[in-house]
Amino acid sequence: MSESKRKLFTSEQKAKVALEAVKGFKTTNEIAQEFGVHPTQVNLWKKELLANVSSLFESRRGPKPVNPESDPDRLYTKIGQLNMELDWLKKKSGISQ
Repeated sequence: MSESKRKLFTSEQKAKVALEAVKGFKTTNEIAQEFGVHPTQVNLWKKELLANVSSLFESRRGPKPVNPESDPDRLYTKIGQLNMELDWLKKKSGISQ
């Protein structure tokens, strides 16, 4: 028996197949034959596309909100403050540098 390996499809290839199926110009069998997949797989990818298509439009446009905790100026200020506190503690405890 010859061992045939399973074909791996990228997400772009899956999207093309699913879009062809959604368009409806060709039958599922024609699409499956054209792209080299099983007709059942074409239908599964089509269902998945239709189920998740609304999530494409959920994100809002424009700049993404900035997390105030990741602001570089604030972080550098905090580092400076911590270094000063460390120096003060070393001085108070008598630990030499």
